[in-house]
Amino acid sequence: MKLLTLLVVLVFNFQLITAQSISSSLLLKKSIAYHDPNNQWSTFAGEFDIVMEMPDNPKRISHITIKLPEEYFKVKASRDTLVTEYTVDKGKCTISLNGKTDLSKAELFSNNLSCERANMYKDYYTYLYGLPMKLKDKGTNISETVKRKIFKGKEYLVLKATYDEAVGSDVWYFYFDPETFAMEIYQFFKTDENGKLKPESGEYIMLSDTETINQIKIPKERAWYYNKDDAYLATDTLEK
Repeated sequence: MKLLTLLVVLVFNFQLITAQSISSSLLLKKSIAYHDPNNQWSTFAGEFDIVMEMPDNPKRISHITIKLPEEYFKVKASRDTLVTEYTVDKGKCTISLNGKTDLSKAELFSNNLSCERANMYKDYYTYLYGLPMKLKDKGTNISETVKRKIFKGKEYLVLKATYDEAVGSDVWYFYFDPETFAMEIYQFFKTDENGKLKPESGEYIMLSDTETINQIKIPKERAWYYNKDDAYLATDTLEK
C-alpha cells in the first residue's frame, strides 16, 4: 500500500514538474499536434454548418466554405426569412441578400451589408476554427511563460497572446488540458488607449466535444460568456 501511494505521488510530481517546465513553444507544438496531427490546416478545404443560439433571438444557421489554397471564403447565413451571403474570392467580395446581388446602397446600409463585413467574417471564422494553428501566424506574439490556472474548477496550462498593431489590440489567453494539450477555452480582453488590459472587458469561450474535418479536430460547441459577470451570450454548434 505504501509503495502504491509512493508511486502515485511520484507520477503526480512528475506531471507537475513537466507542466511547470514546459515552454510556450513546446506547449503550442503539442496542442497543434493534437488538433492537426497531419499538418492539414495550411491546405484546408472544407464546408460545415454553424448553428448559433442566443437568448431571446431566433436561431441562425450559417453554412461556411473555406478553401485556403484557393483564397476562397463563403458564408451563407439564414435567420427567420432573411438569407445573407458573403463571398471573398482572392480578395474580391460579393454580397447577396435573399438571392439578390444587385443591391442598392440603401439596401446595403439598412441591412448592414458591406465588403468590410465580409472580410471580418472571413477573418473571424478562419481564425477561431483554425486555432491553435493560427497562433503561428505572423504578427502573433506568444508570451514565453506558460501559466497554470484553475478555471471553473479545472487546472489548465495557459498561453498569453498579444498582437502587432496591424493585427489587433486585444489580449488573448488560451487554455490547454495539461495531459492531452487540447485547447478547451479561449478568452480575450480589450485594452485602453495606453495598451493596458481592461479587466472587465471581453469574453471567454468554453469549448466542448470535437468534430474531425479533413483530419483536423475542431471544437463542436463553443459557449460564449462575458468576463465581467459570467453572463451567458450564445452557443455556436458545428455540424458537418
